[in-house]
Amino acid sequence: MEQTTSTTELKKSLGVVDGVVLAASSTAATTSIGIGLGVLASITGRQTPLILLLGFLPMLGIASAYARLNKVEPNCGAGYVWVGRSMGPWLGMIAGWVPLAGGVVFLAYTTSVTGSVLVQSAHKAGIDSVLGLRLDANSTLQCTLIGLVVLAAVTVTAVTGIHKATRFQTCLLVFEYVVLLVFCCWGVIAGDQPFSLSWFNPFAFDSPAALAQGLVLAVFFYWGWDAAFSVTEETEQAGDAGRGSYIALFTMLGLFLLGAVAFQRVMTAPEMSKTGTQGLTYYASQLAGEPWATLPLIALMFSAVASLQAGIIPTARLTLAMSRERTLGPVWARISARHGGPTAGTVIVALVSAAVAILTVVIPKLNEAILAAVNAIGILVALYYGLTAVACALRFRGLVRTDPRQALLAVVVPSVCAAVLFVLGAFLVYYYATLSDGFAVSVDNGWFNLLCPGVILVTGLSASAIAKWYRHAPAFTRTPEPVGVPAEAETEADGEAAAESLF
Repeated sequence: MEQTTSTTELKKSLGVVDGVVLAASSTAATTSIGIGLGVLASITGRQTPLILLLGFLPMLGIASAYARLNKVEPNCGAGYVWVGRSMGPWLGMIAGWVPLAGGVVFLAYTTSVTGSVLVQSAHKAGIDSVLGLRLDANSTLQCTLIGLVVLAAVTVTAVTGIHKATRFQTCLLVFEYVVLLVFCCWGVIAGDQPFSLSWFNPFAFDSPAALAQGLVLAVFFYWGWDAAFSVTEETEQAGDAGRGSYIALFTMLGLFLLGAVAFQRVMTAPEMSKTGTQGLTYYASQLAGEPWATLPLIALMFSAVASLQAGIIPTARLTLAMSRERTLGPVWARISARHGGPTAGTVIVALVSAAVAILTVVIPKLNEAILAAVNAIGILVALYYGLTAVACALRFRGLVRTDPRQALLAVVVPSVCAAVLFVLGAFLVYYYATLSDGFAVSVDNGWFNLLCPGVILVTGLSASAIAKWYRHAPAFTRTPEPVGVPAEAETEADGEAAAESLF
């Protein structure tokens, strides 16, 4: 039987490379390019390279805020802890509950994506049916059932030790990035669609709604870089989390821009939108014959598997941080004596994600199920990233008096980035609320797109009420921002974070 310890201390066994691997796997560049570019093109047309560049800018400011806060208070709960300390327990719970629920939704739809990739691989191998049942790569039911098997397998690897898990992810990443770079560069050179500077024209969007929705989706593309901070208590040096997130974020920028340009050099906008979850397979078939055209599909499969595993790890550590403050039950804080990680929490996260994945079968077409999930998570990601940036500005506001130059980086930049994300999220909520007259289970229905974010926020407030009045969580009894960071500590942390941002 698996033994647990009463302590909530995590085993320190990771370095900066592990943080980069975890962040890169969570962001899942190959999956985002292979599946997400088609979704993005259906909204922004040929402006996908520009929208990905614009989405990177607030992410860079948010990453800087994370790095500064992590220097002062390293905690696997990240935004949950920092927002709670600076802005009060209710907002802190929202900053924790949103990525927790968002992580579950991410795992649910990634489970289906993984199943879809395996079905596509079966088609490549000449297997079109099993036991008389025709395999359909765009069937939510089929893909989810197949993906659940993979989810169970990666959960086993996640609970047997995070160091082993990151080593496994490293092998997957090396292969998929080599294949992705080769095929994207090939597409840029050999594509027959003429390159146009209009792809970077900020005035070429069809409408403000397309710009706003595209930006929220672009933010979602980058979502996952903060996974490096979820293992900050397991890294040997506190600064490794910040370095890992910066390296992963800039790597994603390069890959996304290269992938967007390559896809548009090879495919028209209607082709990108139509191919949906099979976009990378179609792209590769336009460049190469078999067996070479199968390599990107294998890379996509590796990416989906790695992102499944990487999604479980930070989510389980967030629940650990919340459990330590009694905002969640004690089961989430159990640490394995053998493996040094939150085994029970990891298994529970996987089980809940599997249940949510099964619920997605109400949307029969996989590409529509993915779009609905991405829309939901995009709004919520903008919310909790924005809250964390505001927490940074509040925590370091003393620099306005002591060091105006550092205040620009620690207070002004995070505040501006938070404002951008809040405005985007609010506009998208307004757009969806006015899009449809009534509710229907359809990705084209505005109220359906608001249902998931609404449910997550309501359940988050309910969990907060339980934590306050039933669990009597200490987080709800202390005064917000009990730590006034000394000017010396602020300056030192800011200087180190600023230096890290150069790498």
